[in-house]
Amino acid sequence: MKLLSLNVGRATAVEYTDQPEGLTGIDKRPVDGPVRVAAPGPKGVGAGGLAGDAVCDLRHHGGEHQAVYAFAREDLDDWERELDRPLANGVFGENLTTQGLDVSGARIGEHWGIGDEVVLEVTSGRIPCRTFQEHLGEKGWVRRFTRRGAPGAYLRVIRPGEIRAGDPVRILHRPDHEVTVALQFRAVTLERALLPRLLAAGDALHPEERDIARKYVEKYGSSEGTDGVPGA
Repeated sequence: MKLLSLNVGRATAVEYTDQPEGLTGIDKRPVDGPVRVAAPGPKGVGAGGLAGDAVCDLRHHGGEHQAVYAFAREDLDDWERELDRPLANGVFGENLTTQGLDVSGARIGEHWGIGDEVVLEVTSGRIPCRTFQEHLGEKGWVRRFTRRGAPGAYLRVIRPGEIRAGDPVRILHRPDHEVTVALQFRAVTLERALLPRLLAAGDALHPEERDIARKYVEKYGSSEGTDGVPGA
């Protein structure tokens, strides 16, 4: 398992974002590194965890529990075949393009060691948005990405340091619960009846997702509510 590519983006003005200044940092490109990784601070104030990486819409992105975004090269390869177009590392807006690692199958609270210093903790999956869809240029992309159910993982920084492309990735800790990134993603998108199961991940779960799960349990208990399907 290794870090195939380390990707950062610059703030770019586009017409398809609702960020107040019309800026996005989703267009991330591979860099040779090394790049410093550190906890960015709380959401709404802190941006991304990688030095030199622009996170523009602090209402929805960045902060401690979304400091770093990882996506598997294997999943990009699957999308390449389905979309019949090349997909470069970083094109999904991921900071880390991994090889040999089941990113969406990672458990919430799983710890990854990257290189000699950095330790990251898995917190949640990535929810697709209009900016992602327009950046990729695929009609109906939000719905399509959601139904695939392999969203990649957000991570928070447990131990800061420097990383670079080619660094090994090691799983240092894997919790004994069964709450994977894929399960969490399905629960907050298409299968809301799964929300009570997310609470088994405890404090490692992104606090916004934990709050959603708790409110669901307060309203429905363990019974099924009404599932929601995100629009395209």
